[in-house]
Amino acid sequence: MGKVIDNVDVICQHKSDGEIIPLRFRLMNEDGLYETYTIKGYRQIMRKDLYTTPDGLTVCSNDNVYECRVMTLEMYRTVRLYFNRTSCHWRIAI
Repeated sequence: MGKVIDNVDVICQHKSDGEIIPLRFRLMNEDGLYETYTIKGYRQIMRKDLYTTPDGLTVCSNDNVYECRVMTLEMYRTVRLYFNRTSCHWRIAI
């Protein structure tokens, strides 16, 4: 189970067909400074039912789930971004 952070800023692209593409996100580190990460690749997980993710979050059809690849410390890592379309709120699991 990963660490879930509720306060994440995300820059994304909204396409005309309603698709959302995450491009960048930033997090506040322990020192109170923002760290910005560029998403190198992503995969949207499409499910219509209510389920629990490997990070322990319960998501439904109102949530978009993205598995994103980012470069940190010269290594690629996979993180999950969660977007709730009802509240327009982003969360991240590291």
